[in-house]
Amino acid sequence: MNLIAAVDANWAIGYKNKLLVSIPDDMKFFRQTTTGKVVVMGRKTLESFPNGQPLKNRVNIVLTSDKNYKVKDAIVVHDLDELHKELEQYNSEDVYVIGGESIYRQLLDECDVAHITKIDYAYDADAYFPNLDEKEEWQITEDSDEQTYFDLEYYFLKYERIR
Repeated sequence: MNLIAAVDANWAIGYKNKLLVSIPDDMKFFRQTTTGKVVVMGRKTLESFPNGQPLKNRVNIVLTSDKNYKVKDAIVVHDLDELHKELEQYNSEDVYVIGGESIYRQLLDECDVAHITKIDYAYDADAYFPNLDEKEEWQITEDSDEQTYFDLEYYFLKYERIR
C-alpha cells in the first residue's frame, strides 16, 4: 500500500479539517497518481472535499466508526478488519491512503511507499503525518528538484520502507 500527503516543515498536514495550502502542481500530482486507483480515507477527509463528495475516477473507501454513516459512490467500512477484507480484492500497489492523521497512523505500518510533497514552511496546524525522517525503516528513494509556487519552496519525495 501507498501513502500520499503534502506536509509542511513540521510534518503538519492540516488545520481545522482543511489542507494547509493548495499547490496546483501538488494537486495535479495527487490526481495523476491516484486516478484509477483505490483511495482510503477517514470520514473527515471525505467531508473536506468539495461538497463532501468522493473523488471521481477512483474507488473511494471511507473508514469511520460511525455505523450509520453512508455516502453515495463510496464504500464505507467501520474497522480495520472490515477495511482489510475490502482491500483483498485490489492489488495493494493500487491502494493509496490519503488521510487524515488517524488513518495515516493506523495504516503506516502496512504501507511500503509514501509519496510526500514536502513544503519548506511551517504552518499553524492541528493534524500531522508521522515524521518519516525519524523512522529508520523509511528512506528517501527519489526526490525532485526544488519546486516553487509563488514564494513557497517544496519538493516531491518518495519514501520507501526498508524490509
